Amino acid sequence: MRFYGFSEQRVKRVLHAPARIEEGIAPETIAMMQVVGTSKHPYEVWVMISEKEGKQNVVSAWRYPGRTKPGEPLPAAVVRELRASL
Repeated sequence: MRFYGFSEQRVKRVLHAPARIEEGIAPETIAMMQVVGTSKHPYEVWVMISEKEGKQNVVSAWRYPGRTKPGEPLPAAVVRELRASL
């Protein structure tokens, strides 16, 4: 969150009103996304969570420049960055 300048409220907003929900990259995780920015400079805010015993734990939050297609896997560079941080 600190690297991308996300506040706690920004992450909570994605969790409460996601535009898209997909299976996370890490095992047993869920990824949620919101589109933000302007039409000239769109980007997506992604939050990956794990659910255990009814509790949601935020695993990671990141900003993706541009737009991804639903169901499309994330680029290899993003996958490497996430796996390195886990």
